[in-house]
Amino acid sequence: MLKFISKPLAFLLTNIICLSAIAQKDIYEIQTYLLKSDRQIEATDQYLKNAYLPALHRLGIKHIGVFKPIANDTASLKKIFVLVTYPSLENWRKTKLVLQQDKQYAEAARPFTDADTSMIPFVRMESTLLDAFPKHTKLTPPAMDVNSETVYELRSYENPTEHLHFKKVSMFNQGGETGIFSRLGFNAVFYAEVLSGSHLPNLMYMIVFKNAGAHDELWKAFRDDPEWKKLSADPNYENPISVSHIDSILMHRTDYSDL
Repeated sequence: MLKFISKPLAFLLTNIICLSAIAQKDIYEIQTYLLKSDRQIEATDQYLKNAYLPALHRLGIKHIGVFKPIANDTASLKKIFVLVTYPSLENWRKTKLVLQQDKQYAEAARPFTDADTSMIPFVRMESTLLDAFPKHTKLTPPAMDVNSETVYELRSYENPTEHLHFKKVSMFNQGGETGIFSRLGFNAVFYAEVLSGSHLPNLMYMIVFKNAGAHDELWKAFRDDPEWKKLSADPNYENPISVSHIDSILMHRTDYSDL
């Protein structure tokens, strides 16, 4: 159809279409609260449950995930992960500004945001921004009934160079790694490339399992899958140091999480 219009206009329309497709991908923010005491955990839970999530819900942001690592009980620094989805980077920025003007949020959040320095509610809060993969552009809530046995796995793949990072991202998308996960029955919440954070270059994804046993069974099926073995040996992607570090965090949802 573009052949019937001028080349400059065709070029402009093509770029508008491409930009529109990019804008339709989700932006994710993963907030990580680092805590050192039960009191801090309680304070952060109350803030998220009674102030932060309700404020985001009022702005139309749904499917907010709040998770605690299964290893929290024995860790010296406890963690709470919060996953928030935005339709664009601009929406992420505007949401921060709107929250600053939200009087209902400010009142509910005051015990946390204005805490006395002798009762600080957390050690540190970190934020990671991510851009959804083109093969999985939207957050997908778990396609199962979630309960106290449901296992959420947050995985992070760091790469030693930008070149190897792009190859790993391509392996998930053009190479079809996300398709293998889907075919085997993995419940993927998101796949995304890290835009900003403390570990770069990096990609992250979250998958959900009915329980710990299902987690082990599905990962064994993945490792034994002929298509995965072929893909992992593909010279276009295969490199002994293509991934310099992998983090795998097994988590349970909180009782007030949307996911």
